[in-house]
Amino acid sequence: MSMETNEPPKLDNLIFGEIQVLLAEKRTSLAALRTGIAVFALPLSVLSVLIATSRYYSFGKVMPLLVPLLLLNFGLVMLGSWLIYRSIHRIHHYERRIRELTQKYQSIAEFIE
Repeated sequence: MSMETNEPPKLDNLIFGEIQVLLAEKRTSLAALRTGIAVFALPLSVLSVLIATSRYYSFGKVMPLLVPLLLLNFGLVMLGSWLIYRSIHRIHHYERRIRELTQKYQSIAEFIE
């Protein structure tokens, strides 16, 4: 005996599926946020080590090494900031879309919040 029918899926199932996809996208954005925070923190820790050990070296002698390092750190700070900004923006977008769906379909609102 086959369980397949030719009737379309229920609307609630479609909405739950859409919300599941939105929640998966939100988890992906949270992972990108975590990565952005890590990328942002790396240059700050490198700079704090450089500042803490600055009395052991002469800036004139290490300037050819410091300039590329500072440029790399600046690039990492910009990349981390962009990842953080984009992730937060996407998380707000997914939250807004889920809120719209729960307001439109009150029958599923009790399962979401």
